[in-house]
Amino acid sequence: MEIKALIADRILVQQGLSGSIDDYPEGILIPVYKPYRWTSADVIRKLKWAACKHFGKKNLKVGHAGTLDPLATGVLIVCIGKATRLAETIQKEEKEYLAGISFGATTPSYDLEKAIDRMYPTDRVSEESVRLALKDSVGEQEQIAPLFSAKSVDGVRAYELARKQYRDARKDKTEVMEDFDHSIAETLHRQIITIYSAELVRFLPEGLPAQVPQEGLRPNPRINVVDTSDLHLPHADIRIACSKGTYIRAIARDLGEALGTGAHLDSLCRTRSGGFRIEDALTVTEAMELLSNY
Repeated sequence: MEIKALIADRILVQQGLSGSIDDYPEGILIPVYKPYRWTSADVIRKLKWAACKHFGKKNLKVGHAGTLDPLATGVLIVCIGKATRLAETIQKEEKEYLAGISFGATTPSYDLEKAIDRMYPTDRVSEESVRLALKDSVGEQEQIAPLFSAKSVDGVRAYELARKQYRDARKDKTEVMEDFDHSIAETLHRQIITIYSAELVRFLPEGLPAQVPQEGLRPNPRINVVDTSDLHLPHADIRIACSKGTYIRAIARDLGEALGTGAHLDSLCRTRSGGFRIEDALTVTEAMELLSNY
């Protein structure tokens, strides 16, 4: 894919941009590292404010090419000006992720935004069994999206059904929750996705060590994170290359089912989006510097 828009890099941060968006007739693309516990909209809101101020525009088109979940980090392509026309094309490109998956427990959201709703035995989970399951997962397939997603069920967003089910399961608003009805997800339409490769990078049978709080930009206070470190669930880091529309949370769910247990994401980083790699992504601070007054 030929991209004529200006692609921001760290050299450009030092050089700066002109004060006129007209100097960039094809628009600007900024590969940004999305921080943990930020929504993709949080990033766009911050950079749109900076871009409008920099270029002296009351309103300026600013968007992104592919949403990342709040608990995910990594490459988010920010499109400014006429580069927003490229968003759909960029989204169609292959993606690569480093996914952390914990086995032996499920959550309604398939990640740590929601509390664990059920525990499972893990006697069939081993480094060898994970490798074999990953080998079988490669290729074109049908995937059911997570219920906590923007997919529609008879015109209703799936997450609206999920929220009602979650409220019903947590009747007393305690930390102990009755089983969440995961079967509701079966009402979602299946979509065809392709997993090009799935490689086991690391397997920790006793789970991850206690997590050190991340420093840096202040996270969105509305984004909840459940701490499960004391459960010592078997953990695998998996590198996945996949097609547009693939839910990595759903891959975690399916991998758990393939091993006769439950599973959920405990971390996710998008390391590549098309030709944009994580090592080339600007931090939010660097992107703001790029859009500071010239």
